[in-house]
Amino acid sequence: MVYLDANVFIYAAAIGDLSDAKAVQSKHILQEIADMRIAASTSILTWDEVTWICRASMPLKEAVEKGGIVLSLPNLSAQDVTVPIAKKAAELAIKCALRPRDALHAATAILHGEKEIITDDADFDRVKELKRVSLAEASR
Repeated sequence: MVYLDANVFIYAAAIGDLSDAKAVQSKHILQEIADMRIAASTSILTWDEVTWICRASMPLKEAVEKGGIVLSLPNLSAQDVTVPIAKKAAELAIKCALRPRDALHAATAILHGEKEIITDDADFDRVKELKRVSLAEASR
């Protein structure tokens, strides 16, 4: 199983323009998950991130629907944020100089046994417990 950072969903939902390489790559990754070729997980916080970003460029109802993919995509498990995850995130925020939300994603992945995170956010390169896989690599 692989962990998905929120930017996979954001590029697919908020940008969505098929002339944008990251949108195409993200949509391909999500289709691979839906088609059961990739097993994946993410944090339930991804719903909030996707909805919040989409809200800036579309009506709330449409933004909530875009965020809904996190809740309904087949073969994707959305992990809850727990106290142990928050504690691990606090440790990673300091150790790896991560923003709190990125630290929560990294902690969620690590504590659920994930070894890889699909993201174009290079900040995750500082997390030695995870191998970052770019959108371009994951969509091949």
